[in-house]
Amino acid sequence: MENQDGYRFMADPIRRHARERGDKVALIFEDRQTTYRQLNDNASRVANGLIEAGIKPGQRVAILAKNIDVFFEIYYGASKAGAVLVPVNFRLAPPEVAFVVNDAGAEMLFVGEEFYAMIEGLGDGLTTVRKTIALHDNHLEWSAYSAWRDQQPSEDPAAEGAPSDTAIQVYSSGTTGHPKGVEIMHKNFLYMLPIVLDEWGSWDVDDVSMVAMPLFHVAGCQWGFVAFYVGGTNVLLPDVDPPAILRAVEEHRITQVLFVPAVILFLLQTPGCAETDFSSVKMVVYGASPIPFPVLQQAVEAFGCGFAQVYGLTETTGAVTYLPPEDHDGSDKMKSCGKPMSTARIRVVDQDGDDRPVGQVGEIVVAGGQIMKGYWNLPEASAEAIKGEWFHSGDAGYFDDEGYLYIHDRVTDMIISGGENIYPAEVESALAAHPKIADVAVIGVPDDRWGEAVKAIIVVAPDQELDAEEVIGFAHQNIAGYKCPKSVDFAAELPRNPSGKILKRELRKPYWQDQDRQVH
Repeated sequence: MENQDGYRFMADPIRRHARERGDKVALIFEDRQTTYRQLNDNASRVANGLIEAGIKPGQRVAILAKNIDVFFEIYYGASKAGAVLVPVNFRLAPPEVAFVVNDAGAEMLFVGEEFYAMIEGLGDGLTTVRKTIALHDNHLEWSAYSAWRDQQPSEDPAAEGAPSDTAIQVYSSGTTGHPKGVEIMHKNFLYMLPIVLDEWGSWDVDDVSMVAMPLFHVAGCQWGFVAFYVGGTNVLLPDVDPPAILRAVEEHRITQVLFVPAVILFLLQTPGCAETDFSSVKMVVYGASPIPFPVLQQAVEAFGCGFAQVYGLTETTGAVTYLPPEDHDGSDKMKSCGKPMSTARIRVVDQDGDDRPVGQVGEIVVAGGQIMKGYWNLPEASAEAIKGEWFHSGDAGYFDDEGYLYIHDRVTDMIISGGENIYPAEVESALAAHPKIADVAVIGVPDDRWGEAVKAIIVVAPDQELDAEEVIGFAHQNIAGYKCPKSVDFAAELPRNPSGKILKRELRKPYWQDQDRQVH
């Protein structure tokens, strides 16, 4: 099966660009520039190195690093070898990193220097890894990445299997306390990307796109794939650094960017933002969490370029709705996430799966070529999420009479803070291990900076004393920092229904009663 441009696999666009515009700069990272010919050749070297190391089609290789240019040659190299890249969230605590690597069965692990000590500390806890490679070439025991790569031939092995094979496995937080591996296929991306280029404003080979979001996140890696698909240039930043973002916009004459709302807020608060020359920017795409209306209005005025909102999930290979710049007109449309893209069919349904009337809230379900293959090694969770052709998002919303979709609440208890998905069950599980905590509930509360912030509500064990500082400190020892509570309240007991389930809606109510919707 080919897409409309004749592509079957994710590496096909860079193969073509290497032939047609090999000297064109594909990627800029710090003081390094990589042409399309170099990107394609290095990806082939990586592929041959994986094959020589015994990596078979369908097997997983993992990468733990902050944003780095070689991520893309490793990704495309894994693709050319028929393997699957597993980007590991670098914000995770060591036990969480071990879970992801082991759950994926990753046999090779590429590690950035910031995480050498973590991986050394895990030692035999990484049960599946046979070979570890140091991305910064400065580890005494592990293979140096550049030497390992460069000793391989640059001939393309073209060992991909079928477009329905998994191309990348991105871990999304799980409601049961463990993250789930979302299997995204070659054909998921190749179905979506040409439509994005048609529907998201004007893209061409002269575009310069900024990739500042983390590459372990679908918002990061997928945004990079857009420019590579069209033959443009990506400017990759190591992490979200507002002053560096503003400098890069001017220095590289950036034309396309994607941010989560929290980053837009940070930029507006950064000294020098008002003086930054945004004249090269065609459009700012934002998504991953809703944006406070006043912040959006301020950003539209400050940046002076087009703004477009998208809504989607990892499981839908990113965006399924689009609110174009012309709808950022000061009306209530700006509170919506737009209309469905032509790649997706979207319904709002009740508990029986029947469509809800216009203006009535229900669960958002999505069908189309962007829906994931499923959750890695979790057939029951996959069957629960994908019923027939419809993926059940866990988000609640409604359509207005013009077909605009509004996010209202969440069917699940998931918290979105700064664009990151946080499941209370995972945080509650970590806090419950504290000997002074008798009972705990975690909820999301309004936060002007992050959209939502994690709050823990604690019942202290009898005859014990506990303060918020100790609770937050304990959480930081066991889970990633962004998942940890930002505030703690104490209660004599938690409200529960007759079956014993905590009534999260009752807990949230006092914090959200003055808000016009139950998520920011």
